[in-house]
Amino acid sequence: MGGILEGKRGLVVGIANDQSIAFGCARAFRNAGAELAITYLNEKAKRHVEPLHAALCGDLFLPCDVREPGQVEACFRAIEDSWGRLDFLLHSIAFAPREDLHGRVVECSREGFDLAMNVSCHSFIRMARYAEPLMTNGGALMTMSYYGAEKAVESYNLMGPVKAALEASVRYMAMELGPKGIRVYALSPGPMQTRAASGIDRFDELMEAAAERAPRHALVTIEQVGNLAAFLASDGADGMTGNVVHVDNGFHAVA
Repeated sequence: MGGILEGKRGLVVGIANDQSIAFGCARAFRNAGAELAITYLNEKAKRHVEPLHAALCGDLFLPCDVREPGQVEACFRAIEDSWGRLDFLLHSIAFAPREDLHGRVVECSREGFDLAMNVSCHSFIRMARYAEPLMTNGGALMTMSYYGAEKAVESYNLMGPVKAALEASVRYMAMELGPKGIRVYALSPGPMQTRAASGIDRFDELMEAAAERAPRHALVTIEQVGNLAAFLASDGADGMTGNVVHVDNGFHAVA
């Protein structure tokens, strides 16, 4: 799919290592011809992400911890100063405190719920707000969800309601930003072994069940998710917005 993003510039948020969904997407974006701005969480994470940024021939390399006041705004100011515009954004971050993630939804703390919602959902809304004036020729905003937003999945717990809020936000943002030619999507990959997923209780069992039930009897890869993201960022997806797009080898379609 080389060339479909030639001349486009995008921001990728959420790379932790070479197994991250965000890294699979960034590699697909780069292979398709895009220029990239890549973020890292903090100084500890920087040493893991910096070699990946270099391997991708990334342009901008920026700190972005959505919990730190001013960092999201500074990230978008740097993009405006360097590029003056933005064509697409990939948001691939989520977090919930371990005790709240492993407990029952009815027992989650208010503080844990607020933090999970802020990092996993509201940060996407905030980034859309800052991306909007930079998308002068339209663009694409993408975030990551999961089937647990639609159906109750055992052990997904607090992240189910949080991802459901994220998917609802995608629909409303699509309606609000559509007149400016800005498209909004939630990608919904099947389970895969990433650093973020390792925090979910009994995740190995969830992956085994997904591979067994999916029509293709296989787990999805970060390359497959990246190929979908590259298409959605391209002009070929111009007629789509507000979608939750499953990339799970058909898992969501089987009862």
